[in-house]
Amino acid sequence: MENSEAMALTAALLAAAGDLTKRINDGVVARGFEVRPAHGFAFVRLAPDGATVTDLASHLGVTKQAASQLVDDLVRKGYAERRPHPGDARARLVVLTELGWACTRAAEEAALEAVRPWVELLGEGEVRVLCDCLRRIAPYGPIRPTW
Repeated sequence: MENSEAMALTAALLAAAGDLTKRINDGVVARGFEVRPAHGFAFVRLAPDGATVTDLASHLGVTKQAASQLVDDLVRKGYAERRPHPGDARARLVVLTELGWACTRAAEEAALEAVRPWVELLGEGEVRVLCDCLRRIAPYGPIRPTW
C-alpha cells in the first residue's frame, strides 16, 4: 500500500466515523433528547452495569475532573444517577436512569437510520463484510470521542 492510499483509507474511516457520530447524535436529538456526542460515548461505558467516574475517565481518555463534570451534566439532565458502589464503600457507581436507557434505545434507532444509506449503496452483504473486517481490525475499541 502506498502512503497516499494509506492516507486515503484513514481519511475515509475518520470521515465515516465522524459522519456516523453526527447522524446518530442528530437522530437522538430529533427524538427529543438533549445530548451531545460525548454523552453517547459515556453511555457506552455506563451500560449495562454502570461505572465509576475513574472508569469513565479512562474510557473517554479524559481527566477525572472532566469525567466528573460530564457525569454532573448527565445527572442534572436526568440521564444518570450516582449510587453507592456495591464493592467499594469509598466509590460511587454512575448508572443510567430510565431516561438514559430510553436515550440509548433512541441511539440504536438512529444508528439503524444512519447506516441505512450504506446498505442501499453497498448491499446488506457487503455492509456485513465491512462490519466483520472492522471488528477484526479493532475488536476492543476504544469507543471514545476524538477530542
